[in-house]
Amino acid sequence: MTNRQAAAAETRKRLVATAKDLICTKGLVNVSVEEITQACGVSKGTFYTYFKRKEDVVLELSQGMFGEILSDAMAVPGGILPRLRFYMIHFSDYIEKGSVKMAQDWIGNVAHPELCQEGVNKLHLDSSALESLLSMGISDGEIRPTAPAKELAYCLTEVLYGQLLCWVLSNGSYSLRQRTEDYCKSELNAFLTPYLIS
Repeated sequence: MTNRQAAAAETRKRLVATAKDLICTKGLVNVSVEEITQACGVSKGTFYTYFKRKEDVVLELSQGMFGEILSDAMAVPGGILPRLRFYMIHFSDYIEKGSVKMAQDWIGNVAHPELCQEGVNKLHLDSSALESLLSMGISDGEIRPTAPAKELAYCLTEVLYGQLLCWVLSNGSYSLRQRTEDYCKSELNAFLTPYLIS
């Protein structure tokens, strides 16, 4: 990587971090591109070099962090259940740490079908992440090859999204992470039991 490429990557990273801080505090609709660039110390033109609109920053935040969570989950020892638990709990933990305001904006903007990159929306990305964990379980001989990985992944994504929506509607009055941990302890094993190879 050249010095110029490294500087560009650093500028993009600063823009994303600054936008995240502002959005978590004020909400996406209350933050302007000008405010992001002023807080970051760059011009508006610099912002538009990297992003078409401020919603793209939220998409990048989402894809980057959840991609890391997936990579970490794939490395968890002990099989499919610990991997799924890790992914689901850390998914919820990241959202909770981001703030209710950020989650509200995510629901209103990132999850909107028209706000997608290259035809792929957030729902598809999240269900694909869970499907890849389930497919890994099939490859490792833990889950039956006939298991409907795609459908199971959508069911688990709906659990996560349902918990997220309820948490937002409660204005964050309880721990989203804890709610997900409780689900994983009480329901996840039973959900997968018909598909597990004992």
